[in-house]
Amino acid sequence: MTTVSDDELTAAADAVLNPHHVGDRLFGDVGSTLVTEAGNLYSGVCVDTGSGTGYCAELAAIAAMVTAREHRIAKIVAVWRSEAGELHVLPPCGRCREFIRQVDAGNLDTRVVLGRNRSVPLRDLLPFNEWPSPLGTPD
Repeated sequence: MTTVSDDELTAAADAVLNPHHVGDRLFGDVGSTLVTEAGNLYSGVCVDTGSGTGYCAELAAIAAMVTAREHRIAKIVAVWRSEAGELHVLPPCGRCREFIRQVDAGNLDTRVVLGRNRSVPLRDLLPFNEWPSPLGTPD
């Protein structure tokens, strides 16, 4: 298991923040860093597009991890910095929660950082994640 603290992971995500405009779109205002079961760190930023084909920072970090042939996430965090300079930890959206789960079934145990000294396993954020049983015949 990894020994990367929540604060270290959050600092790594903060380090990749690079908000900038491309036309009327804002890129890089959310950063994410994950640590794998093997202890490797991967980061990414969000890309906002007008057509809905953009992606969250968590997906970018996961894509970097998968490119390196890893699939098991020990811990993940996403951050955003306000115009006032305050750093906020963001919970993953529903799409990201499901994506983390689908990359590897063991990722239901991924620790999701929700704030300072606060993290929960993905399974707590993604209840009813098992494929449902058939309804069977009515009584």
